[in-house]
Amino acid sequence: MSESALPSTSREWHLVARPKGWPEPADFALREAPVAEPGPGQILVRNLVMSVDPYMRGRMNDAKSYVPPFQLDAPMDGGAVGEVIASKADGIAAGDHVLHALGWREYAVLDGRHATKVDPAAAPVSTYLGVLGMPGLTAYAGLLEVASFQEGDAVFVSGAAGAVGSQVGQIAKLKGASRVIGSAGSDEKVRVLVEEYGFDAAFNYKHGPVREQLKKAAPEGIDVYFDNVGGEHLEAAIGSLNVHGRVAVCGMISQYNATEPTPAPRNLAMVIGKRLRIQGMLVNDHKALQSQFVEEVGGWVRSGELKYRETVVEGIDQAAEAFLGLMRGENTGKMIVKLAG
Repeated sequence: MSESALPSTSREWHLVARPKGWPEPADFALREAPVAEPGPGQILVRNLVMSVDPYMRGRMNDAKSYVPPFQLDAPMDGGAVGEVIASKADGIAAGDHVLHALGWREYAVLDGRHATKVDPAAAPVSTYLGVLGMPGLTAYAGLLEVASFQEGDAVFVSGAAGAVGSQVGQIAKLKGASRVIGSAGSDEKVRVLVEEYGFDAAFNYKHGPVREQLKKAAPEGIDVYFDNVGGEHLEAAIGSLNVHGRVAVCGMISQYNATEPTPAPRNLAMVIGKRLRIQGMLVNDHKALQSQFVEEVGGWVRSGELKYRETVVEGIDQAAEAFLGLMRGENTGKMIVKLAG
């Protein structure tokens, strides 16, 4: 696209109301906005793919957190990969592909220093939002650094068919776990966990108490629990953890849309006798692992040892619905919105 043919308008998603409980389509609006020319040090990017992620639900609340809330009647943001169509930034040229944080829109103008060049020849651009991106690094750092995984550990992962959980289980297997168990919300997802991702056991948490299903799947107990769900799952895991077990708390999606306080695990006293360690995690604390992660996981992806799935939704006009579908658990693997390309 030549400089003279730069777009004049872009569509972008705005949050127009703060959700009470479950988000609804009326909380979002797709609006047209002018596209600014890049200034000194800036680039103009045509977004090809964008990410919707569970953490975005928290940003829809006007509450103090580790990331600022989305502003009302302003574009939302999140991970995206696009093609640079104009650049006034050193080291980035038109035609380059970049990973950046201004998703939820067709075109983005940003400082070049806030973009990371990616190679579409090395891996599909969508993988830089999933298996080789933020969810992948979350899985890698959460298991190996936060949960202090050791060869021979038995590992339980909740939300195991999602972008993070599916990778946690496979990395644990590749690193020598004695047993990997996953929970998911459908029989089809359970089948994928065992047949495609190589989990030793998996169960549908809708088929009965998590505590009973986990004990049956892991009769010898577990050493590591990677928590994406919270609530009943965390309580069950505490019951099954062996002495000196570790919990990496990545997410608690079961509570994100709650309007009333949810019951905490009722067996927290077990933490004492079992000498358990429960640690929350944010992926941004683990950026030092980035190059090691890309090298090791990229190798596994290329060799076929680590498999991944994506649920792709076509078109920016479907982005809000893709997010709502993610919250309902309609994705297997990473939920991606394809905008162009």
